[in-house]
Amino acid sequence: MTKRLASKYKVNRRLGVNLWGRPKSPVNKRDYGPGQHGQRRKKPTDYGLQLMAKQRLKMYYGNIGERQFRRYYEEAVRRKGDTSENLIELLERRLDTVVYRMKFAITPFAARQLVNHGHVLVNGKRVTIPSFLVRDGDQIELKDKAKQFASVLDAAQSAERDVPEYVEVDHRAMRGRFLRAPKLTDVPYPVQMEPAQVVEFYSR
Repeated sequence: MTKRLASKYKVNRRLGVNLWGRPKSPVNKRDYGPGQHGQRRKKPTDYGLQLMAKQRLKMYYGNIGERQFRRYYEEAVRRKGDTSENLIELLERRLDTVVYRMKFAITPFAARQLVNHGHVLVNGKRVTIPSFLVRDGDQIELKDKAKQFASVLDAAQSAERDVPEYVEVDHRAMRGRFLRAPKLTDVPYPVQMEPAQVVEFYSR
């Protein structure tokens, strides 16, 4: 898994969007790229649009590595139904994503850290793999120590985003349930995501 050690908000400047919808994002004040030539506007090619769509999706879910992201695409192709919808379903079933959706963490990166450090239980068992795929009906709960973390309490009380309909959560008990796989229109992205463009990128 790729680690992002530099400022995550530089990603926003480069992609030109407030990827996680955070009020602190520099794109809110400067909606152009960083550097000396950041304000130059070029008309992107079809390839450029597809690449940008892929980068947005990869970065949004915590900077997933290229090899792993391509495996998600290949699994989405293998499954029945619309490939772009299947891709979103796989990404939303990731354990770190579910922890983020339940508002146990303020960012996908913080959610991944919670999982990596062993603070998350799935059906009562500790899981430390952020890419673990949650199934319909699985119960997600934080360990007792993690329930008192200031960062967790702040995330649960944050008004920046809402809990989507495909998960249910009790923030007093710090536990929730993954109800069903979402469609693209169900996912509360703060910016427009185009998984169909990602599918086109990999199917070239």
